[in-house]
Amino acid sequence: MSPGGGSPKTKRGILERLDAGEVVIGDGGFVIALEKRGYVKAGPWTPEAAVEHPEAVSQLHREFLRAGSNVLQTFTFYASEDKLENRGNYVAAKFSGQKVNEAACDIAKEVAEEGDALVAGGVSQTPSYLSGKDEADVKTIFRKQLEVFKKKNVDFLIAEYFEHVEEAVWAVETLKESGKPVAATMCIGPEGDMHGVLPGECAVRLVKAGASIVGVNCHFDPETCLKTVKLMKEGLQAAKLKAHLMSQPLAFHTPDCGKQGFIDLPEFPFALEPRILSRWDVHKYAREAYNLGVRYIGGCCGFEPYHIRAIAEELAPERGFLPQASEKHGSWGNGLSMHTKPWIRARARKEYWENLLPASGRPYCPSLSKPDGWGVTKGDVELMQQKEATSEDQLKELFKKQKFKSNTMP
Repeated sequence: MSPGGGSPKTKRGILERLDAGEVVIGDGGFVIALEKRGYVKAGPWTPEAAVEHPEAVSQLHREFLRAGSNVLQTFTFYASEDKLENRGNYVAAKFSGQKVNEAACDIAKEVAEEGDALVAGGVSQTPSYLSGKDEADVKTIFRKQLEVFKKKNVDFLIAEYFEHVEEAVWAVETLKESGKPVAATMCIGPEGDMHGVLPGECAVRLVKAGASIVGVNCHFDPETCLKTVKLMKEGLQAAKLKAHLMSQPLAFHTPDCGKQGFIDLPEFPFALEPRILSRWDVHKYAREAYNLGVRYIGGCCGFEPYHIRAIAEELAPERGFLPQASEKHGSWGNGLSMHTKPWIRARARKEYWENLLPASGRPYCPSLSKPDGWGVTKGDVELMQQKEATSEDQLKELFKKQKFKSNTMP
């Protein structure tokens, strides 16, 4: 089982581990997991649970740690001050961005001390950028979070979930002011960012900005994300640049996604369950990521602790140990040999689960969907953000547009 203990004096940094060729396992998705548990509101997807329900955030961190995570990301996704006051959100006024970010750091650091895990402070894309604010304004937003990360002395920093490489570069440049290692992941597919910058060029720009680790997270399934990481790797090689590779995809199958990923799917966010990856899908993902040369391997939305455990179990031969959570999980289902029913005992083998084609149990449902594909991105009027709650008139206009587009899609 995984080595326990570890203290701030003995823990090696993220670059020490990656430079040594070790596999670093990230954690999974927080906002969707905690929304399902009743601690996050779908829509704003902001992390005030760090203040309102710290025990829920702590427990999820602890489960990811037990499942094999080497990195615990602070629950600071969408914790920029402008996001916390966007469209009627009460969090900035009631708590402040500083308090939310500080609470998230304290929780992650406390749980990380229970194992050999590092703490990563994270920033993500901002309403300010989507609304057309300039570089100075956007960097000021990032810098407010960075001040907290420096105060709390997190181990390294992640700029994640960026649809536009321009904003991701601004984030990396800001985070580098800390002197700590910086990772950067974009929520893009093989077509590139929302302004048409291809993955290889995105990777080059991020490394030149100061990122030591680059890759993708969210918006797409493992297969699509690894295609994108491969393009990033090729872009870096062509530019003769070096960086470690990172992948944290969705735990949903998304072969029908358009350029903007799963948020365009009509099932987003409340009917995605039929698309969830099995643990065996994650075994395949972990192996393919490793074979591609990715050494920071984790997950994003939809990834639960059992998915992270699957990564740790698949790569146990390379890492030399299993996570604590494997104490209750037989390899490839071998615990089923203890089942009372003989046909279940017959499933206690790798060949069965590796070759199974799971049924959805939904005979009248399609296997694929038609993404909405509105084609809206930075610079479009509809993406201008506001402090006031979305009005009824604004919603009616969106409903009309949705109906029109639904009637005109091929």
